[in-house]
Amino acid sequence: MSTSSSFCPVPKEQQPINEYQELQNSWFFGWVKLAPTKYLTKLIWVGIWSLIVTAPLAEASFSIAKYPIQFGICTIGGSLIFVALAAIRLYLGWIHVKERLYNESVFYEESGWYDGQTWIKTPEILDRDRLIVSYEVQPILKRIQLTFLTLLGTVIVGIIAWKII
Repeated sequence: MSTSSSFCPVPKEQQPINEYQELQNSWFFGWVKLAPTKYLTKLIWVGIWSLIVTAPLAEASFSIAKYPIQFGICTIGGSLIFVALAAIRLYLGWIHVKERLYNESVFYEESGWYDGQTWIKTPEILDRDRLIVSYEVQPILKRIQLTFLTLLGTVIVGIIAWKII
């Protein structure tokens, strides 16, 4: 077995650095790397499009003509579920890549699920991957966590408003 830092038996598409770059360049997972206003705009669009589903459901429970505030709270609350699901999916994708980059070893499949192997990263590759985690992936995960806190705060405000009315 070669000790060269360039030797890596892991197939290209399963190498953590390539998984990171693929995630970073993907349409959906790349949202988190956008400027804060553009990231927020994407999440707001998810919320707006989810109104197509949540508004009729809320209307079935609370007539907009008779209970406009309850209708609004239910519609927005339901819409936040879709935004939360999008944020969860973002988080799961990025946490997976973080773990693959941070771990000292890489599990990979040579040709199928039945022949998995483990490769121990060289110190150079491990250092590079951990730097990527520290300077690139951790801020992304913090942004998604802030998104969760914001959603939670919005839900709490909605619950308080519901109790008041």
